[in-house]
Amino acid sequence: MIGQKTQQLLPVDLIKPNPNQPRRYFEPKALQELSQSIKQQGVLQPLIVRIHPVLEGCFELVAGERRWRALKLAGETEAPVIIKKLGDDEALEVALLENIQREDLTPIEEGLCYQELMQLHGLTQEELASKLGKDRSTIANMVRLLVLPKAIQQDLEMGRLSAGHARALLSLSEPTEQLKLRERLLLKNWSVRETEKQVRMILELRENKAIQSSKKIWINDELNTELRSIEAELQRYLGTKMRIDHKPPFQGEIKLSYFSAEELDRLLALLKSAR
Repeated sequence: MIGQKTQQLLPVDLIKPNPNQPRRYFEPKALQELSQSIKQQGVLQPLIVRIHPVLEGCFELVAGERRWRALKLAGETEAPVIIKKLGDDEALEVALLENIQREDLTPIEEGLCYQELMQLHGLTQEELASKLGKDRSTIANMVRLLVLPKAIQQDLEMGRLSAGHARALLSLSEPTEQLKLRERLLLKNWSVRETEKQVRMILELRENKAIQSSKKIWINDELNTELRSIEAELQRYLGTKMRIDHKPPFQGEIKLSYFSAEELDRLLALLKSAR
């Protein structure tokens, strides 16, 4: 019977969840609704399981953990299943593909599915997109969400933020900036459009600061060049080492070097004659 597509019943307690399950969050209200549906209509789609690799006499879920949880919640003692003979990599692939085909994955769960499939098969985003019949941009946008700070990823999983909000936050390169804007976003309940507007304002402010900083550097470089030129001219006139220490806006000190009493007398006489 193992490896066949024949549906059979197994005790719910003998079925154990898969620790590598791509889905990480099960919304309680939706789970309760599914439980009520199961009580009235039964399970419309059987679970996919395999013989548990560690626990003797038990089975490991490959696909259908949400249904399994709802069955337990409904107080059912048996679950309709299809037992498949699968290795670890095969079981993971089936679980990932089964989850991707569902519409109620969170953006983070979907991104993790794509990432794990690429790692499992050594695929690029473009190759995976081709195999799944999706746009490469869809794959790229979901996988990019996985670089966001954990707090923002949790917001996505709990439904506090949408993928649109998250993509806007990704325009900010620093995690600290992303988290600061996330706090304001949640506090003020911004739409995606308002979040994008706020991000643009931050980027424009940063660009303006960079331009101003660049101008200051250019002005300082020009001033330093002029001061070094004056230093060289004074050194030729005085015949000794000297340095101008400039302090903005325009003040400072002129330091002269001398190496003997005779040289000091010479400098004093030279300065007096210049009055």
